[in-house]
Formats: sequence, structure tokens, C-alpha cells
Amino acid sequence: MAYVQNTMVIRREIIARLAKLIHEDQLAEKIDRIPLEMAPKEKGARRRCCHHKERAVIKYKTMPLLGFSPDDEEDELTPLADYANVALDREKASNKSTLTVVDEACTSCVKVNYVVSNLCRGCVARSCQMNCPKDAIVINAAGKAQIVEEDCISCGICHKACPYHAVIYVPVPCEEACPVGAIKKNDDGVEEIDEDKCIMCGRCINACPFGSIFEMSQVVDVLSHIKKGGELTAMVAPALHGQYGVKPSQVINAIKKVGFTNVAEVAEGADMTARAEAAELQERLEEGCSLMTTSCCPSYVQAVNKHVPALKKLVSETPSPMIFSARLAKERFPDTKTVFIGPCVAKRKEAKDSGLVDFVLTFEELDAIFEGLGIKVSEMPDNAPLVDVPREARGFAKSNGVTNAVKKAGEDIYIKEVIINGLDKKSLNVLKAYARGKAPGSFIEVMACEGGCLSGPCAIADDRKSKKQFDQSLDSVYSKETVTK
Repeated sequence: MAYVQNTMVIRREIIARLAKLIHEDQLAEKIDRIPLEMAPKEKGARRRCCHHKERAVIKYKTMPLLGFSPDDEEDELTPLADYANVALDREKASNKSTLTVVDEACTSCVKVNYVVSNLCRGCVARSCQMNCPKDAIVINAAGKAQIVEEDCISCGICHKACPYHAVIYVPVPCEEACPVGAIKKNDDGVEEIDEDKCIMCGRCINACPFGSIFEMSQVVDVLSHIKKGGELTAMVAPALHGQYGVKPSQVINAIKKVGFTNVAEVAEGADMTARAEAAELQERLEEGCSLMTTSCCPSYVQAVNKHVPALKKLVSETPSPMIFSARLAKERFPDTKTVFIGPCVAKRKEAKDSGLVDFVLTFEELDAIFEGLGIKVSEMPDNAPLVDVPREARGFAKSNGVTNAVKKAGEDIYIKEVIINGLDKKSLNVLKAYARGKAPGSFIEVMACEGGCLSGPCAIADDRKSKKQFDQSLDSVYSKETVTK
């Protein structure tokens, strides 16, 4: 579960400010005031060591929200206004990496993984010092052990050797959160993301206590396109039902008020995915294949491609709901650009690879846009029509939801499911075993986020609240005739 943190508040505040400035046609003129306004000189203002440091951090946190990595900076004197002008003028979204690290914030993290606590008794044995391979442990004036950070390699031998358990392991939060070991410190002590390993699950973003890991956002691209009068179709993921605690049609109307020409529910694409996966599963079983896994979660697909390649042959070839929805949007509105809106980081990679989805926004970004434009979702009218699909299609947002939808679509198929509810090192090892063709079921549903898309890294409601709101929303939708073709 991702708990609310001040780092999230800061990130959303920057996005809201950007949205407001774009709406007022003042982005380039006023963007360089954002760090000054968010880190004033006044005493008691939130900051690290001083307002100068805080302002620098905010500047570099703003760059990914404009679609630039801090590494793109060639001159420290280049103002944010220059980056803003480039972002406003470009026709296509930045083709940069999905995630980036703001090293000005990251350098505040722990340097080594082990520290000596006050439990140290200054024993004669000195097992920690005697067994350290780098002579990184010294005895201070009080006779207690002390680790020299510059020499420590975080091997953990001292931790194991101390008879008093006085040496404590201090995790690096982002590294601990990553299920595939894709993020590590470089020689300068700054975290780096290995794109060859990263599955874009997004856990590192919310795990970092300093908010130093950012998505390469497309907020400016979307809002700039709206300002230019371009046609945009918002494709909203089913997890939307768990975000606001209001009627889904109210959220759809709020999205339209932002300036989107059309709003489509990805639940329609989910229904198409369920039907296609049911047919594909039946065909595979008839051909003698013993099992098939789902393909809707892009983070899971990345995990297979990069860490369990032997499983590729068992992954469904059916397109995801987002892809089906994008195809429908292009058919219905040939001149439109498509914008997927959901709680997922990995959708950015899937969108770029597909060539069908022009932009991706997260629920977090959408909510910040609402704030920046002064749109109150709870005050929107409840009159937007919803697409006519089975309840199970909207149920894709929850763990076990894909399976339920496929079962309904393939009622004549005997389906024995296996649910992988969240990707971690243990579940990845289980999938490696399944890659050999033996599993306790014929249909394996895999969701990278525990609980499903409702628990996505860029959701705005916490897990418990979103699940309750999701069920209540679907109950209200299917308790009366509120859907339409």
C-alpha cells in the first residue's frame, strides 16, 4: 500500500501550477517563479537545509514534468522558461526514458546500508572490525565501533558478526521496493535506473522519501494541444471508479471540462480483450497447450521480456484494453489524438510501442490538472452516458477481475485459474517455474500491483478506500439503467 506523503503533495502542486499557467497562457512567462513561490524565504517554510537548495530541487523536479530529464541540462543558467517553450512547441511527446532520477534530491538519502547503533557494548571480541574486508570499522574514543562511510561497501558481514545485533541494516527505500533490482547507486552515490531491468512498475516513485524519482510527464503536451484547439480523445481506465467517491459520469464531465473533445471508457476495450482472450485460450487448449497467461498488465509483459523470457510463448497475444480502445477511437474519430488516463507507469511504454496512443496521463496528473484549473469533480453534473458493457469488463481494475471477465466471455470453456496478485521476487520465481509448462491451472492472471490497477502507483485514493469506492460505484452503475451504447 502506498501511503500519502509530502513528496506526493509537492509533485501534485507543481503539476497544478503548470496546468494553471498553461490555461492562462503564462507558462513561459511565470514558470521560473514556481521554485521561488514554493520555497519562500520565510521561516517555517518546508525545506531541506535552506531555501536555495529547496528551490534548486523544485526546479529539477519541474523538468521531468515538462518532459525533460535533469541530465538534459547543459547550462545551469538555462531557465525553466526555455524548456517550457520547447515543450509548448513540440508536436509529439518527448521520446525520453519513462523514469528519471532527480539527483539533487537523491543525494539526501543514506550512503551505506549499515550503521552501528547505541546497542554496541564495545566488546573485546570486536567481531565486526576483525571481519570487515575493507577495514571500514574503527573504534572511537568511547570504545564503541563506528563505520567509516567512505570505505564501507555494504557487504553486511559486520551485521552478521555482531553478537549484540548492534549493527543495523538501513535499506535504501527505492532499491528495497524494486522487485527486479533495477535501481542502484552509481559511483557518485546517486540512484540510477537500469532500463534493461526496469519493468516500470512504479514502486520506486512512491517509495523514495525524498521524491527524487519522476515520470517523464506529458501534461504540458496534452494541455498545449487542447489550447491549440486540437481534437483529443480521453480513454479512461476502469480503475477510475475507485478514485473519487462520486458518480463516474461526474468525473467524465470533469474531464470534458478540461477540454477533451471525447471521453471513452477503456471498459469497452476490456470487454473486447476478455472475449478475445477467451477465444485464444480455447484455441490454445485445443492445440494441446496446457496454459496461457494474461497480457493486459504492461509491467508484467516487461517482466516477462526482461526477466522470464522462457514464458513469452505462454503469454496471450491478445491486445490490452488500452489498445482495443485506441483502435476504436481512431475508427470513430479519424482526426483525433488519443490520451490514455489511468494509474499506471508502464502504460507510457506500451503506448509508445503501440503507435496508437499519442499521450498518457495518470490519475495523479489528472487530479492535479483539475486542481490547477479549479474544476471540482463533486460539483459536476451526473449526466454523461456510460458505455454498455458487462460489469466484469469494468472489473478488470481489480485482481481476479480479468479472470472473471474471461470466464464470463468463455462460458463453455473449463477454466482453472491461477492468480498472481502483485509482482515480487517470490512471484517472479513462481512464474519461472510455470515457464516450464506446468502450473496448477490453465489460465494465469498476473497483475504487477497487489490488488490490481486500483493499487497502481499513480492512483489518488489509497488501496482500502479505492476498493470500497470501486464496488460502490459499480453497484450504482448496474443497479439501474445508467449505461448506453
